[in-house]
Amino acid sequence: MTRGVVVRHVDGDTVYVSIPRPPSGVKGYESVRFIGVDTPETVHPQKTVERFGKQSSEFTRAFLLTQPVFLAFDWQLRDRYDRLLAYIYLDDGTCFNAILVREGYAHAYTRFPFQFLEQFRALEREAREQDRGLWGAVEK
Repeated sequence: MTRGVVVRHVDGDTVYVSIPRPPSGVKGYESVRFIGVDTPETVHPQKTVERFGKQSSEFTRAFLLTQPVFLAFDWQLRDRYDRLLAYIYLDDGTCFNAILVREGYAHAYTRFPFQFLEQFRALEREAREQDRGLWGAVEK
């Protein structure tokens, strides 16, 4: 895993990380898109702010900004926008990507395969069943 510090927040599933000792193919300052999650849009140039987007974005900002993190990579290092794709791990070893899904701040993003796809699907199912986050805001 690669150590870094979250230095800028973009939205619920993207942050900028300062990486003091970047591995090969990684720069010292990177836009990082979280693998396996999709939060409601708040800054997309062609979309309006989506329902529960502000809450999701604020959750990520409050949880990660200025925090030390560990980045773990999967099969694909970058997306088509050249953002670094990573799992964000906290000092205690908890995967923040999974927290977002479990607490209902994100959907499991299953459009592309990733290592923890089935686990994230199960976390989303649990969040829906427990009416957490964006699922609690949906009328049944």
